[in-house]
Amino acid sequence: MPQLQVTVGSQSGLHARPASVFVRAAARQSVKVGVGRPGQTPVDARSLLSVLSLAAGHGDTLELTADGDETAARAALGELAALLADDLDAVR
Repeated sequence: MPQLQVTVGSQSGLHARPASVFVRAAARQSVKVGVGRPGQTPVDARSLLSVLSLAAGHGDTLELTADGDETAARAALGELAALLADDLDAVR
């Protein structure tokens, strides 16, 4: 099962808006994705409440896991890691 660690880039942490963006992206994946703190059991990345329960702040490290086809799993982890690393609160 592929895993990838990523640092939360949003200045305000993974609050409702960036978490919602992340959850919608996770729901579009063809593989099941989990997210959690390293060494802990991951939560379903498609669940907004579960993702918010992580209470991840700016600079926290989260671990993504994906279960399924290896190529799709690695693609999903890459896309979702990029989202988490980005400052989703930044005005663009």
